[in-house]
Amino acid sequence: MPTVDLSSPTPPPDSLLAGLPRRVTLTLPELRLLAERTGGAPLPFLESATSDAPATDGGGLESRLGAPGGGDAEAAFAAAVARLHDPVESLTRRGLLEADGSPEAGLAGAVGLLATPRVALDLDVAVGRVRAHAWHRHGRAAVAALATADGLVFELGWFAVGQWAGELARVAAVPEDAASAPGAPGALDDRTRASALPDVLDLPYELLDSAGEAFRTRRSDVVGVLAAHHTGEVIADGRPVADAQVPGLLGALAAETRGRLRALVCEVPAETVGVTSWLLVADGWRALRPHTTGGVARVELRRVDPDDLAACLAPVLAEVVR
Repeated sequence: MPTVDLSSPTPPPDSLLAGLPRRVTLTLPELRLLAERTGGAPLPFLESATSDAPATDGGGLESRLGAPGGGDAEAAFAAAVARLHDPVESLTRRGLLEADGSPEAGLAGAVGLLATPRVALDLDVAVGRVRAHAWHRHGRAAVAALATADGLVFELGWFAVGQWAGELARVAAVPEDAASAPGAPGALDDRTRASALPDVLDLPYELLDSAGEAFRTRRSDVVGVLAAHHTGEVIADGRPVADAQVPGLLGALAAETRGRLRALVCEVPAETVGVTSWLLVADGWRALRPHTTGGVARVELRRVDPDDLAACLAPVLAEVVR
C-alpha cells in the first residue's frame, strides 16, 4: 500500500519540478493562458462558461471565497479582470514564456501536475472576513500548490515532497497584521495565554452541537440544562469539568471562534475523501478530532500550531491513499 510521508526528507526529485521551492505570482488571465498552453490542462476550480467570473453554482471559486453571487458581482469581477495586463506581454516580460511562446519548463511542470496528481488536497481558510483557498497536488516526487484570496491573483508554487510540511504550515500561518490574528492590535496575545479554553477539551458531540445552536440563536439560558445531561463527560486537560463550569467553557468557545481551516484530501481518482478541521480561537488554532468512546460520539479540541498541520493530515492521508 503506498503511503505519503510528510515528515521524512525524500531524495532529490528527478522531474521538471526538481530543486528548491519556487513561487510565482500570476493573475487569472496569466494562469488561464499557461493552462491553455500546457496542453489545455484543467485548473482545480470551476469557472463560468458565460463570463470571466468564476462560476457561482456553489462549486465555483467565487462562492468558495465567500464573494456575493449575482449579475452585479460577476460584472464587477469581469471588469477587474479586464483591467489586468495582457497575459502574453506580462509573462514574456517576466521570462515565464519561452521564445516559441510555450511556458517555462518549471511552470509547465507545475501546471501539468495540478491537472494530473496522485493525491489532491484542498485547503479552505477563513479568518474574519478574509477567506483563502489553496489546492495542493501531490505527484510521484513533487507537489504543486495554487492559492488565492480573491480569485484575481494567484500564487503558484512547486517543491519536492520532502518540503511539503513547511509549505502546509504557510497555509495555516495567520498574518500578524490580520485583525483576528493572535497578537494583533485588538486581539488577544498568544503569549499571555488569554484564552479561556484549555489546551485539550474533550466533550460529547451532542453537547457541542446543541450548545453551539443555543448560542447562535441567543438561547444561552438553556446551555446549563444541556450540560446537566452530560455530567462528568466534559474533560479539560485530562480532568472532568464541574457542571457549573461547562457553560462558561462552551460560551468561551462560541465567543472566541474567529476563523477556521478545513482540509479535504483524496487519492485520484477519488473513492474516499478525508477531512481535517481546525478552529481559530483567541490564542491560536485548535484541531478538531472526532472519536467514539463507549459508543458515544465525541470531539476533542487540541491546541496546535501551523507547523502541526502536516502531522494532523498524515493519518487522514494514510486512510484515503491505498
